[in-house]
Order: sequence, then C-alpha cells, then structure tokens
Amino acid sequence: MRVMVLVKATEDSEAGTLPKPELLDAMGKYNEALVEAGILKAGDGLKTSSQGRRVRFSGTDRTVVDGPFAETKELVAGFWLWEVEDMDEAVAWVKRCPNPMPGPSEIEIRPLYEASDFV
Repeated sequence: MRVMVLVKATEDSEAGTLPKPELLDAMGKYNEALVEAGILKAGDGLKTSSQGRRVRFSGTDRTVVDGPFAETKELVAGFWLWEVEDMDEAVAWVKRCPNPMPGPSEIEIRPLYEASDFV
C-alpha cells in the first residue's frame, strides 16, 4: 500500500527556521534507513506558505490567493511517499522518526487511492 506521510507545519517552520545540523543529520540517517528498507519513494521539505499560492474553485471561476495562510496547524511542512505493507508498518516507521521540529510536532499518515479501489 502507498501512503503519504505529512509533516505538519509549526510556527518555527512557517517562520522559515531551518533545522539544526544535528536534526538534518538524524533525518538523513532516517531517510537512508527508509531507502534501504525499500519504503521511500519520494519526499521533501516545503518552503513556507508565504511563498505559496492557492487556487480556489467555484464553478468555472478561479481565484488565486497568495500566502501566507492562516492556521499553521493545518499546513504541511514536508512529506514522504512510502510503499508499505499496511498502516501498522507505516505507523511503526513514523514512530522511529526523529522529531522533525524543534518543539512539539505532528506527522499524519494518509493512504493513497489505488486502482483497485475503483473497481
């Protein structure tokens, strides 16, 4: 099963605070372990929402909204795309992850739709 693992944004990530070298090193080792296990398919950090845009849809109308966006707790700071056996395996791997932020943080795991879901 494929899952998207979402690192939720914090005030630090939205302020553009870059991780300390120790965290970068720990995350690099964690990512290497994911690669060696054959789980990691893609992943990256995202720049702050102030550098982003949203496109709102209403019928045929499109409205572009510039960042930054409110509600930091609803934003994503980074992601991984993994292929795992099941959600239990995904949770086990997330529990091994170094805390991705200087303070409290949250990681969300969401399964992707597969072609078999539409049959």
